[in-house]
Amino acid sequence: MRLSIVVLCYIFCCIDCKSEQNVRLLSPLIFVPGCGGNQLEAQLSKPSAVHFWCWQNSDDFYRIWLDSAQIIPGLIDCWVDNMKLSYDNVTHTTNNSPGVKIRAPGWGSVDGMEFIDPTPVVDVYDYGYYFYHIITALTANGYDRQKNMYGAPYDFRKGPNENKGWFQQVQHLTESAYKNNDRQRVTFIAHSMGGLMVLQFLQQMTSAWKETYVKQMITLSVPWGGSIQALQAVSVGYDFNSPILINSKMKEVQETCPSLVWLLPSTYFWKPNEILVSTKNKQYRMENLGEFFNAINNPYINDIRRDLSIFNNFSAPGVEVHCLYGKNMGDTAESLDFYNGLNSYPTITYGDGDGTVNLRSLLGCTYWRNTSAQEKHSVYQQAFPNVEHYNLLGDSRVINYIINRLITSADGAAKWYQKSHPINNMIRFF
Repeated sequence: MRLSIVVLCYIFCCIDCKSEQNVRLLSPLIFVPGCGGNQLEAQLSKPSAVHFWCWQNSDDFYRIWLDSAQIIPGLIDCWVDNMKLSYDNVTHTTNNSPGVKIRAPGWGSVDGMEFIDPTPVVDVYDYGYYFYHIITALTANGYDRQKNMYGAPYDFRKGPNENKGWFQQVQHLTESAYKNNDRQRVTFIAHSMGGLMVLQFLQQMTSAWKETYVKQMITLSVPWGGSIQALQAVSVGYDFNSPILINSKMKEVQETCPSLVWLLPSTYFWKPNEILVSTKNKQYRMENLGEFFNAINNPYINDIRRDLSIFNNFSAPGVEVHCLYGKNMGDTAESLDFYNGLNSYPTITYGDGDGTVNLRSLLGCTYWRNTSAQEKHSVYQQAFPNVEHYNLLGDSRVINYIINRLITSADGAAKWYQKSHPINNMIRFF
């Protein structure tokens, strides 16, 4: 009997040790969302409101992005006035509307980026989720939201020049994640513009620092060279393919966001003489795109483009890269034709991509192969045909790719199966 107890204790202890060992061997994760990919909160103490029914004051911070109830007709004017920015051409920064404070809550946590709008029932409609499916699949494979899964949210309306503190915070978060997880190197998982933010961060760090703290970056749907859809957003507005949003209302916010200016087509990926915008009398190419912004009475976009020019560095990150993206979505904007004048809604010519980002931009990561800056680090690419920009986050093939990169076969990774809901094709975030 005594022997049996000893054997049982030994087995229990070994199982417990093995479990702890598996946890220790997991690369800690830092999730970096794209434009619109984390919640934002606002606090109001406004001198006036656009309508008598709009909130003018709030005792505390409340969720402003995303709360679907605030963007329905009748209330969206209140939301627009609170979300939009104004550009100061003296300080070269943007400001909120008077009396509005906006923050990205939950630094270090994934809470504010699993769901952008947490109010709907995700299992019924699959609406409002962001990193939820990826995080859920990884927790089923030994990851723990409280131990080795971190989030790096930011005010995605602003460009990297106004998020400089974020880069310092990410360095501290990376070092802390490494230290608190038995010196296991960190994996960045970034979607869309979040991939560009991680790229900028890694470009700032030394090779020695990256070798010590970073295992790899897994990027999803990243617009490495910008997107024509960003041009559409700042010029006429983009409704995220939603049936309740109005392009003109969204434009009032989007045309003020430096982040969308940062996502405009890059000279690294579009030739100087390529036509991006046409009217009856003029063609706007990459080389004279600034004239288009003057023509639509938004010259500050040119100022912001100059402010952000130092962040157009496309040198390699110097870490292992896994570059995942969708393609064969034939409804990706390629050019805008204002045949009926610049005050009209353009006819859009479409081409290949993921429905949001052009294919040439999605393939940008492949240019780092065999470059001196990338050194010995590999760049892997994987295309997922007929998967849209946002839906990539819930695609079981993508999630299983991520699982296989993080969980060794010896640890017995559990394959992920996710039912798909046609309704999530309605929403397309950057």
